[in-house]
Amino acid sequence: MTTLTDNRRYDLDWLRTLAFGLLILYHIGMYYVADWGWHIKSDSSSTMLQNLMILTNPWRMSLLFFISAMALALAQQRSRRLSLFSLRSNRLLIPLLTGMFIVVVPQVYFEALAQQLIEPGFISFWWQYINPNTTLLPEHHSPIGLLTWNHLWFLPYLWCYSALVLLTAPLLNALAGSLQPLSGRIALLLAMAVLICAWYFLRQAYPSSHALLDDWYNHAKYFGVFIAGYLFALQGNWWRSVIVFRRWFLLAAIACYSLIIADRNGLFDSLPPAFGESVSGRLLVGVVLALNHWGWILALLGYAGRYLNRPANAWDKQGKVLHYANNAILPWYMLHQTLIIVFAVWLKALALPVAVEASLLIVLTCVGCWAGYELVKRFWLSRWLFGLKVRLPAVKAEYATPVTR
Repeated sequence: MTTLTDNRRYDLDWLRTLAFGLLILYHIGMYYVADWGWHIKSDSSSTMLQNLMILTNPWRMSLLFFISAMALALAQQRSRRLSLFSLRSNRLLIPLLTGMFIVVVPQVYFEALAQQLIEPGFISFWWQYINPNTTLLPEHHSPIGLLTWNHLWFLPYLWCYSALVLLTAPLLNALAGSLQPLSGRIALLLAMAVLICAWYFLRQAYPSSHALLDDWYNHAKYFGVFIAGYLFALQGNWWRSVIVFRRWFLLAAIACYSLIIADRNGLFDSLPPAFGESVSGRLLVGVVLALNHWGWILALLGYAGRYLNRPANAWDKQGKVLHYANNAILPWYMLHQTLIIVFAVWLKALALPVAVEASLLIVLTCVGCWAGYELVKRFWLSRWLFGLKVRLPAVKAEYATPVTR
């Protein structure tokens, strides 16, 4: 089987960094769009911003799952499955619990405060939030009370998908070998077919909830992408083809995005309503959505493979940025949405022009994430809680156990 797995793929590191950076900007944008629900909302909204956010909305999280699966496939060639499972569990589940009990709490607090559902008082709210038997906000309860993971839903989903893939890795590796003669075009059509079926049969019955247990449309979409990423990483010929045809993927993605925006702005309103509800009409929409989804993912993968897969010297500027990003990305991800909400509440009271407010919100969020990471990385306990590599404190010589012969 031909693979591209001998060396570290720096393009995947860069893509992951850029995707999480895009996620921060996207969540800041959620504060300023009117049609989509979010924890708090600005008094100003922008349709143009919403149209721009639709550009990334269908594939942004899929790209992260795709990259994560590729990284898992490549890592499995150097590490045992049990070691990888332990590593992913430690770096996903511990930060998830940290986020649920500490990081996410201000999001729930300020959302309830904005809706006038609670009285001010963060500490008293936090005690109710961590109490599984609380009677506060009963309409917002999950099976564990008010505890929630909010934007950290990616972590439990990624852990579940990783566990399933590691459990079935021998079968998937054998499947990857049998797929070697399959052309990239056929593989793309199969991936699109899976996404079209998920959209056609599950989207309306199981709308996105990020609740894990009943989120069947998202599971069909994201787990399908995860499996595709795992298999893709083991196919050198597919990877090379994506790099060669990156411009065509980009053109297809732009064309499909243009159709989606045109539809949202009423360009196809003259079509008979029955067409949109017919099997052929829904399938046509599904094809456009699937090609838009995979077109952007493969275009980005192709351009990254062409221009970003270069060894980064730890002493040059590019190497320092990538080294920092690889270490800081999880704490930044955990902290960013809470900081957005806290700073948005503070800035809203100042009644600044929206352009000034949005610019400050971006700057303050990034500075807050940087400061948070700088604090987290200095202590072994906070490093462990935020998913960073941990070196336990050295035992002082006077307290060390003496060696006896």
